[in-house]
Amino acid sequence: MTPEPPPALPAQRASKSLTRALGLKLGRIVLDPGHGGHDLGTSSRTGLHEKDLVLDIAKRLGGLLELRLGSEVLYTRTDDTFVPLEKRTEFANQERADLFVSIHANSSRASNVSGPETFFLNFTASQDAMEVASRENASSGKTIFELRDLLKLQDGLGQMVGSSQQMEKLYRILAKVAQSTHPVLILGESGTGKEMVARTIHTFGPNADKPFLPVDCGSLVPTLVESELFGYVKGAFTGANHSKDGLLVSAGSGTVFLDEIGELTLDLQAKLLRALQEKEVRPVGSTHRIPIKARIVTATNRDLSSMVETGAFRKDLYYRLNVVNLRLPALRDRKGDIPLLVAHFLNRAHRNHPGRFSIHDEALRVMMRYNWPGNVRELENAVECGVTMASGGEIQVGNLPTGLQDLALACLHEAKADGRKEEAASEKLVKPLATQEREAIFEALRATKGDKLQAAQLLGIGKTTLYRKLKEYEAADVHRNN
Repeated sequence: MTPEPPPALPAQRASKSLTRALGLKLGRIVLDPGHGGHDLGTSSRTGLHEKDLVLDIAKRLGGLLELRLGSEVLYTRTDDTFVPLEKRTEFANQERADLFVSIHANSSRASNVSGPETFFLNFTASQDAMEVASRENASSGKTIFELRDLLKLQDGLGQMVGSSQQMEKLYRILAKVAQSTHPVLILGESGTGKEMVARTIHTFGPNADKPFLPVDCGSLVPTLVESELFGYVKGAFTGANHSKDGLLVSAGSGTVFLDEIGELTLDLQAKLLRALQEKEVRPVGSTHRIPIKARIVTATNRDLSSMVETGAFRKDLYYRLNVVNLRLPALRDRKGDIPLLVAHFLNRAHRNHPGRFSIHDEALRVMMRYNWPGNVRELENAVECGVTMASGGEIQVGNLPTGLQDLALACLHEAKADGRKEEAASEKLVKPLATQEREAIFEALRATKGDKLQAAQLLGIGKTTLYRKLKEYEAADVHRNN
């Protein structure tokens, strides 16, 4: 589901370059897919007329902007609607657009829009739609970026949040994986966001307008999993009062996401393998087969390769599903993303709770020290707990779940213990002058084997001074022993 767009910003606050503008929370963006209706030639790579290629690029860019920024995207031209060239300035202003993006071929002339900030994307018909060169205005070619880089924000991809190296690497892989229809196997601990990654693959893919159907293989009994996936005919079992298509059929050319694939029984693994190999399924109780076109994305928190070695998971199915492998990082391995995630969850909480929330620095420090065995899901729950328990607009350590409060208390005790150790070490290092003098005198006597004259010379003091000091030490020892 597309997130609710944030409030629109004033046009004057919009950036004069798209790279900067994409870093803002723009409420409404108008995309102008060229001038429509002109036959500008045919792309040698795509086989599309340039006017159709412009529209295709606009649709892809619009989908990315909606996902990346949460913005509302409007078009001056679609398959069904068309705003005349002379009306586009009026259209953008009437819609109170924060940004106007004109997409055109090199042989086209850009629209002249006054009001919202304007940015132009320029490309040649020989380029692929996702490798479009863009620039700050229609005549200057000084600042050129790839479209993927322009859309690379600091806080994440789609509904995914994070700017760590691990997440940036994942985003780059997802951008490539999404454009194919090959099976994908997502590996990661519980709570790392495997279903969110699967949804992102679907949303950025060529069949994003088709269904995305998730199935939790671990929460259903084997018979239910089979009927959910393959469907059934009327009378196939008790309660089957009508026929029903399985998800593999209902998805059409969309995506079926099989979560916890490692929980499937060997019998169901064999049936799923046959369905994937033959591209058809046989509903429960039927003798007829139905072709399928759905893309299969699977996920598990188990070690499937070890399960293959022990015979708990079919090797042939494993290789069939493991065409592309994505391993999601645990939250403890990307703690630098915690502040971004907390801000994201607080922003979402604002939609369901009155007022705005922030988090105290000490609470955030505790979160950064915690290891998060439940990963992002546990962090989300912790933020929700904090929002619920906070008496004001700021979440304190005392508003966090018990595990985090215990860690904060342990950190406090540790800090006090470290303070005492430092104090003791300081006392040990800084000795009174009289103590240092006594130790120096006896060290000199040891070095000279008791020769007081040599010891006095070594210390740089007179012989009488040395004798006086020794008598003082002797008297002090007698007094202490008594």
